[in-house]
Amino acid sequence: MSLIVPCYNEEPTIEIFFNTVEKVFADHPTEFADVHHEYLFVNDGSNDGTLNEFRKLNVAHPDTVHYLSFSRNFGKEAGLAAGLQHATGDFVAVMDVDLQDPPELLPKMLTTLESGNYDCVGTMREDRAGEPPIRSFFSRSFYALINRISKVQIIPNARDYRLMTRQMVDAILELPEYNRFSKGIFNWVGFRTTYLKFENQPRSAGETHWSFLQLFNYSIEAIVDFSEVPLKIATFVGGLFAFLSVIGIIIVIVRKLLFGNSVGGWASLVTLMLFIGGIQLFCLGIIGNYIGKIYLETKHRPQYIVQEQK
Repeated sequence: MSLIVPCYNEEPTIEIFFNTVEKVFADHPTEFADVHHEYLFVNDGSNDGTLNEFRKLNVAHPDTVHYLSFSRNFGKEAGLAAGLQHATGDFVAVMDVDLQDPPELLPKMLTTLESGNYDCVGTMREDRAGEPPIRSFFSRSFYALINRISKVQIIPNARDYRLMTRQMVDAILELPEYNRFSKGIFNWVGFRTTYLKFENQPRSAGETHWSFLQLFNYSIEAIVDFSEVPLKIATFVGGLFAFLSVIGIIIVIVRKLLFGNSVGGWASLVTLMLFIGGIQLFCLGIIGNYIGKIYLETKHRPQYIVQEQK
């Protein structure tokens, strides 16, 4: 079993995480009797002592603890991709190092996969207790929106924390795209998946590195990656205003023929022009988002650069 653990400035949590997970393995000898486990930590360009913590663990447990260290911060999605590409286990788990993903679920997750009825055991929070109400509101709104406009259904409150078979991991690795939204990719590849629920857990140490703005941008990335509906909206809005403009031209011509050159309505005309201009910029912004994604994909740059590996 390979445990993939992406980290960014998580120095205070790493030793706590390692000791907690090791205790879970030690307390469940029956479930893990025939299972060798390895840790694959991914240092996503941290600027604290995260890498040193990895080195210490690797020296103390060279057969169990491995790590990758990026040359700079490439983002969590790059960390997940790197972990999946370097994991060697028949079962592969993705976990957060802050213990908001309870390791105590691992025995049940493994037993469920070994039964042969599922290819993936995911996790989801029963509630969002302890989270700011505004963040919970926008989270619910995001899931409601993306599940309405995307063919790939994403489970609300689902975590990246999951245990997968090698077959599912290999299928994920066949998707080489640069722009990644893992929750969507996990569901896009299919496979039989079940979910375990757990109560929201506080961080073991440190503070979250996700700001509201980062989460908002991440949600935009997800919508662009898994839905073409925004482009269709832009097309519909553009077509609608083109149709209305034709009607407006006809009205102006008829008015000229019947009533002469009557000048008036400058305020309404300026307002209408500003409104249409705003709509045009809005639609161009949507199109620009998709073009930007295409631009990044066509460069074929690597998702990450590894500077150190053990």
